[in-house]
Amino acid sequence: MAAKVFESIGKFGLGLAVVGGVVNSALYNVDAGHRAVIFDRFRGVQDIVVGEGTHFLIPWVQKPIIFDCRSRPRNIPVITGSKDLQNVNITLRILFRPVTAQLPRIFTSIGEDYDERVLPSITTEILKSVVARFDAGELITQRELVSRQVSEDLTERAATFGLILDDVSLTHLTFGKEFTEAVEMKQVAQQEAERARFIVEKAEQQKKAAVISAEGDSKAAELIANSLATAGDGLIELRKLEAAEDIAYQLSRSRNVTYLPSGQSVLLQLPQ
Repeated sequence: MAAKVFESIGKFGLGLAVVGGVVNSALYNVDAGHRAVIFDRFRGVQDIVVGEGTHFLIPWVQKPIIFDCRSRPRNIPVITGSKDLQNVNITLRILFRPVTAQLPRIFTSIGEDYDERVLPSITTEILKSVVARFDAGELITQRELVSRQVSEDLTERAATFGLILDDVSLTHLTFGKEFTEAVEMKQVAQQEAERARFIVEKAEQQKKAAVISAEGDSKAAELIANSLATAGDGLIELRKLEAAEDIAYQLSRSRNVTYLPSGQSVLLQLPQ
């Protein structure tokens, strides 16, 4: 009797296990920020896009393909040429995500690795097209315009593949070795020219200062000559007196100078 009970329990447990396995295989989860596309073995890819949560499917007949629909970054380096035939190394940073409603078409026409198949090719195409419109100098001075033009053209191009570009920016832009050396030499030449111009201007200013000083001395000599002609030697005598007064004042302030009365040749006269 007990053996029959245990046998019944075993069969019941086995049945539960089988049912649990079937139910588990009929459930699948779609995480936050993701979407699912259902592939049916008999009807192909379904047009319905499944949202977040737990869902049912027919085991073996249906298979879920999960897509990440959040914005993801990607850096794409490109080597191209400018309008004046200079080599340009550009790195473009892109934030992209798929259009949710177009996931069945993306999976059918491109595949799960749509970003690997689409982004490098269209980015290279757009960058080569835009950069060829500018010369090397304009790529530096008008970088914002170049970035905006690349963003507009690339966004329009990516939309045809069902992709949304949330942000497009130029993170790296350099030129070939020859162009870089030419720019450095040009900068050095400009600095040397500025230094030479400063030296010339300084010499001109010194020349003008010397002319003005000479003109001032000439004018002073002319005034002195006119004064002598008008007042005679009186001006010279006045200048002598002023000079003697200044000398006496300076000597009086010196500790090493002593005045002696007239006719006395020594500092002290001892009594005889």
